[in-house]
Amino acid sequence: MRSYGQYCALAKALDVIGDRWTMLIVRELLIRGSCRYTDLRDGLPGIATNLLADRLRELEQAGIVRREAAPPPIATTLFRLTVRGEELEPVLQELGHWGAPLLAEPAAEDVFRSRWLTLPLEHHLRDRTPDLPPVTLEVRTGDEPMLIETAGGRVRTRPGSVPNPDAVLTGPPHLVIATLTGKLDLTDDRAAGLQYLGDPETLRRVQPMSPAPAEQSSASRATDEEGTS
Repeated sequence: MRSYGQYCALAKALDVIGDRWTMLIVRELLIRGSCRYTDLRDGLPGIATNLLADRLRELEQAGIVRREAAPPPIATTLFRLTVRGEELEPVLQELGHWGAPLLAEPAAEDVFRSRWLTLPLEHHLRDRTPDLPPVTLEVRTGDEPMLIETAGGRVRTRPGSVPNPDAVLTGPPHLVIATLTGKLDLTDDRAAGLQYLGDPETLRRVQPMSPAPAEQSSASRATDEEGTS
């Protein structure tokens, strides 16, 4: 593992997690919990097998990842984050906030996995009316359907589908994300190719009650510029 050789907390952190693919491995383990090597490789399209093995070994040496044996009858090795590794979740969330504006214009060659919605959606979405019966919103985008469920005042996501969801949202990832986070209106999205079946209140129930962080930052900058002009 290469080092910057600097007595600085940021430099020391980047010595451990600054290499290519490292934080995406952490992302996969945060989403999946314990998972097999093949599951990790599927969630990291484009990574070379030997590079994944190298990164996992480095993360183990750094105390971020550990191996464990799968319970019988499955005879395989599982990888999971240590407590130290789980502490990287807020770091990933902040990086996601910073990178969110870069999703506005997806490149044609970009690969997408539906599971990647898990961390940002659970962070941004809230149950606006937790006293009402729980609802289930099925999202169909990417490689597999995802479920957004309210329970106990919180919002949870998981892969899969159910026979009778309260609503179904279908479309390309960038429109689905923009709709769920309240950046685009459902009516406008339908004209762009989004499909929504069910009660619109199901969607409104889980959408953020305030603009996304990127929008708030833009609004703040605009106010500051007006004040100084």
